[in-house]
Amino acid sequence: MHWLKYLKNYKKVKGGEERLFMTILCRNEVDIIGANIKTHAALGVDTFIVMDNGSTDGTRELLDELAKDYHVVIIDQPSQTYQQALWMKQLVYKARDLGANWVISNDADEFWIPQDSTKTLKEYLTYSDSVVTVPKSNVLLTEDSLSDDFHFSQLKLRIKYPMRYPLEARIEEQNVSIFFNETPAKVIVNPNGFIKISGGNHRAKHIGNPMTQRVENGIRVYHYPVRSWAHFEESIKHRRELLKNPNAKMGQHYRRWVKLLDEGGLHEEYQRFIIPNSDIPVLKKYGLVTEDNLPSLRIKV
Repeated sequence: MHWLKYLKNYKKVKGGEERLFMTILCRNEVDIIGANIKTHAALGVDTFIVMDNGSTDGTRELLDELAKDYHVVIIDQPSQTYQQALWMKQLVYKARDLGANWVISNDADEFWIPQDSTKTLKEYLTYSDSVVTVPKSNVLLTEDSLSDDFHFSQLKLRIKYPMRYPLEARIEEQNVSIFFNETPAKVIVNPNGFIKISGGNHRAKHIGNPMTQRVENGIRVYHYPVRSWAHFEESIKHRRELLKNPNAKMGQHYRRWVKLLDEGGLHEEYQRFIIPNSDIPVLKKYGLVTEDNLPSLRIKV
């Protein structure tokens, strides 16, 4: 009865022996998974449980190399049934069994950065926490991404105040970018008393809800959804295969991109993601974007 452990530790004071775990579900993320693990290890994550979903680009081999220097538990999940919510729930249970006090349910393209550069992630967490919701911001491609020596960590332009586009606009209109749309927050969970997590890791149920769930604005999730044309194209090709399953649950924007892939218009869509330098002052003026140097200072390449 793991919920009893949550109640027992509710008022416990941290003593330095606490363990923060991060779970990651990934497939073909060789360009970013190394930086993800190195960065979060430096920010206080003790153990990574990574489920590899049939990578073919060297991600799986890189995980083996990372496991030599970091505490990385690798789980192979070759099934292409895209059961994200179920798998992430299983990973939280695995973390609990290995002694986690808190679990960050993460994606390979997301970086959880304390807004106080002197703090680690653990410093924002307590034993009484059940579900901690953390705001998330999309980081945007700019013309700098077109240089030969570009690395995603150099990007500094992020969404400040997102838009709320109608669903129809997000699917049909070419001049609407999904990355400007409001993006759901992410969660850190206490595995003791944990019940389930939603697909996308945006919400979780816990016996402590609603009494002890809270929002933590001292941490921000920086999301790097598109980093290169090659990665974007490969990702949408994979989504096309997943959508052959009529029961596949997936955002409508992915269905739009699969349609564009089939019609030969996906590269044009990618080019629209890149923000021209001449547009940035206007976007800043109206509060849509801001330049944020914090991730580039803390991401370990």
